[in-house]
Amino acid sequence: MESTKLSSKGQVILPAAIRTARRWTPGTEFAVLETADGVLLKPKASPKPFAQTRLDDVFGMADYSGPVRSLEDMENAVLHEATKRSQRSPRR
Repeated sequence: MESTKLSSKGQVILPAAIRTARRWTPGTEFAVLETADGVLLKPKASPKPFAQTRLDDVFGMADYSGPVRSLEDMENAVLHEATKRSQRSPRR
């Protein structure tokens, strides 16, 4: 078992091996919970990186039942749309 000390500023240094194993980086926020056995540091849940979506929003054309399209067809369609959008006047 590793140990640490409480500084005069109330700070506790967590051993590097624990930080590495838990992937805790500088700035990680913790909830501090008092338990019968001592104090528990529990990382706060990070904000979700993406807004909640529906499966249909993510898969788009997954249920497409038309003719099979080649990779070249798809690349041309993406290039066409990108070109069309780049020729629009910039949004303000």
